[in-house]
Amino acid sequence: MSALLSVKDLRAYYGPVQALHGLDFALQQGSLTALLGANGAGKTTTLRAICAMVRATGAISFDGTPLAGRATENIVRLGIAHVPQGRGTFATMSVAENLQLGAISRGDNKIGADIERMYGHFPVLKERHRQQAGTLSGGEQQMLAVARALMLRPRLLLLDEPSFGLAPLVVRELFGILGKINRDDNVTILVVEQNAELALALADQAYVIETGRIVMAGPAAEIAANQDVRKSYLGY
Repeated sequence: MSALLSVKDLRAYYGPVQALHGLDFALQQGSLTALLGANGAGKTTTLRAICAMVRATGAISFDGTPLAGRATENIVRLGIAHVPQGRGTFATMSVAENLQLGAISRGDNKIGADIERMYGHFPVLKERHRQQAGTLSGGEQQMLAVARALMLRPRLLLLDEPSFGLAPLVVRELFGILGKINRDDNVTILVVEQNAELALALADQAYVIETGRIVMAGPAAEIAANQDVRKSYLGY
């Protein structure tokens, strides 16, 4: 079975500085994969390279379609949604308006039904649907950012540090919702996460990256059970 996302010999650069050194990995349709490592390891850069947000070389294909030479907005239209660090919601717009904006490129008449579907996943957003996004709590803003990305009806969702700055109970609630979206909506998810223990409990596959190189890959349960890997690369 061919991979939904295939990445081969990925190298990325910030000016003259090389941040990624030949990454190879693949995501199967319907999988939930964790990309783990310390700060500065290259996790965020990997997501940015997939979305053509940094200068990169190598071969990236999505469902057999090469992404080389495509602008970020065209990659999004193929079915890849990216939720960056910092959430990036439009603070002065309401929850409902943010969700509507997430679907603006679709051009169909099912936006209302999809908003209700998002409210089903994130009931607190329905309670706050008229509230400005900037007045939401950190956890609510992260839920809104994920919901807005899902309004694109993506086949692949890229998440960059979704737990950052959130209380543990909120993080567990959010990760539970992400697992449900992965299972019920068959959305393939690649999550970059500092909370390695929680990410490995959620994921079925995992890659560990260090200084721009993948140093470990395999089933998430096996990586979570490997004490040497946990101590050397994951810090717990």
